[in-house]
Amino acid sequence: MPIGPVIIFDDDYHMYVLRDRGSAEAWWEMPDEYACGFDALARPLRMTGEPHQVALELSGDEPAEADLRRLVADHYQRFLPGQEPPRASDLSHFVAGLPVEGS
Repeated sequence: MPIGPVIIFDDDYHMYVLRDRGSAEAWWEMPDEYACGFDALARPLRMTGEPHQVALELSGDEPAEADLRRLVADHYQRFLPGQEPPRASDLSHFVAGLPVEGS
């Protein structure tokens, strides 16, 4: 079971941080717009389902922290110029520093 918050990247690699798996599944509409995602432990997620009925699940138990940090940095560079991504070396603090949708 993915641990929230979940960090999702769309097909343009725009980042969305959602409170938990349930809120992500309710919020995300089109599975074909999903590129990749991670839970709070940096474990990769996959999205399955039909439009307006998506499901998120773990695609592996091994964390991909370097990939998550790289994608977050890319998101900030492309979509939030002049802002800095969290710099925490501890993963939990890094994830906690990401802007959650709807907060």
